Formats: sequence, structure tokens, C-alpha cells
Amino acid sequence: MKKKIAMYWGAGCGGCDVSLLGVHEKLLDLLGEVDIVFWPCAMDFKYEDLEKMEDGSIDIAFYNGAIRTSENEEIAKLLRKKAKMLVAYGSCATEGCVIGLANLYAREEIFDAIYLNNETTPDGKIPSHELPEFLPVLKTLDSVVKVDAFIPGCPPPKPVLEAALNALLNGKTDFLSNLALCDECPRRDSKPDKLEINEIKRWHSSNDDGRCFLAQGIICMGLATRAGCKAECITASIPCTGCMGGVDGLSGVSAMSAIASLINGEDEEKERKIIESIEDVVGTFFKYSAAKLLPYGRVKDES
Repeated sequence: MKKKIAMYWGAGCGGCDVSLLGVHEKLLDLLGEVDIVFWPCAMDFKYEDLEKMEDGSIDIAFYNGAIRTSENEEIAKLLRKKAKMLVAYGSCATEGCVIGLANLYAREEIFDAIYLNNETTPDGKIPSHELPEFLPVLKTLDSVVKVDAFIPGCPPPKPVLEAALNALLNGKTDFLSNLALCDECPRRDSKPDKLEINEIKRWHSSNDDGRCFLAQGIICMGLATRAGCKAECITASIPCTGCMGGVDGLSGVSAMSAIASLINGEDEEKERKIIESIEDVVGTFFKYSAAKLLPYGRVKDES
């Protein structure tokens, strides 16, 4: 009997829905094994269709995107009731991803920036028509409902997605690597045993010489990020930014600690200048996990 699956798009860019097409011809094999019973992004499904289903009638529900509105939260809870297995699909659902950086600001500040202090907004007013509530903070899926499995990535890369689908369709939830990305990096042979960073460079303004990015003074999150993606970004000469999450806990904390230990601290003033040369510390080290770091967001000070 075919397994019944569902896919929902919360707060996100839509790339996770498209990523399913990345398995190419294997998608045809997948469609031969499953019945898609709810996927409003791709097919004409309505919320009432989901509401009418029996509780536990969906075998696997994939939830991509974060929880930013009351609608996102309502559907997450509804899918939890209807599905035997609920899977957080992609970085937004698992860690909050880039949009989780909004938790650095209060909800009022976000609305001010978008509607009141934005020259592209025609009338400079916040829309008054009825919309789902914009929640005070962005939440990850597991902060709202119980999650059975996590598929990391922005979006989940093909090797990770294939391993996850094969495991999940066979009732298994253990499919993630326990190694760091450095273990599968094509530049691992040039990673020095000991390194003293004298300058932090930005990747896009540097001349990549093909060595380990850290050896060049370019921040790469691979030393603290979970393996499994086959180093797709690094193969394309782009340093890892950490979308696969940490092997154990927050990758940003581990990466900051590791890089701090590599800085050449000949004197306090030089060390301070090297550290200050890192632009956007939160966006660099917590690009994907800010919602985990700031689960309660920021409250605007009205005093």
C-alpha cells in the first residue's frame, strides 16, 4: 500500500518545495511509492481538505518553513494531529534559518521598517485588512509541536534528501551524519594542524587559491557543521555557511570558539583588530540558528 504524504510551506522562500525536484528521475520512483494527499504549494489542496482527514491518516508530513504567523502555527498543530510522522524539512523549520535573524528586532520595529519607513510602500501605512497574526517572534517547528525527524539544509541538498527519503519511507528517522563537514571536504588535505590567523578576509573580495578557506583567513563554518551534503558549496569554491546545522548543538558557538583559538594574538591590540574585522558576527556565525539563539526575540523598549 502506498504511503500517504503531505507537504506544507510555512514562513520561507519556497526553495524547499522546489528542492524535491532536485532528486530528478528518482522523483518518479518516489511518486510510485506514495500518494500526495496535501501539498497546497504544488496542487489544488485547501485547508478544509486537511481538516476532513482522519487523525493519524497521513504517514509522513513534511513541514518546511518557520512559524512566523498564526496560520503557520495552526497548520503545524493540525498536521501534527493528522500525521503519524512529522518531519521538519529544511533550515527554516529546523533552526529558523536566515529569516530567524528577525528575532534580533521587535515586531514593531519590523513593521516600522517595512511599512512606515520604506519609500517603496505607497501610502506608508500598515495594512488594515484582515491577515493572519504576525507573531512576536519567529519559531522553529519543534518549539510548537513534537517533531519526529529533521532534514537540515537550505534547502536540503540532494545527497541528504535522498538518504532522508529512503530512511523515512522505511520507517527510520536516523539518517544524519555525525561527522563534521571537514571530514568530506575536498580541501581537507590543506587544512593545517595549527593555524595562526593574522587577518579575517571576506570571501567575495578575496582571491581564492584553492586551499582550505581557514588557511586563507576566510571564515568557513565547515569545521563545526554537519557533513552529508558532499561539500557542494565548497566544491563550487564557496565557503560553508553552516546550513546543515551543528553536529552537536549550535554550530555557531563551536565555530566561534575554534576560530578564536586560531587568531594570532601577539598582543591585545592586534587581537582586537582581527576580531573587529569580522563583519556581522551574528549573521556570520548564527546565520541559520538565530531563532534557536534568540527563541524569545527582542521586545521593543517603549520607555
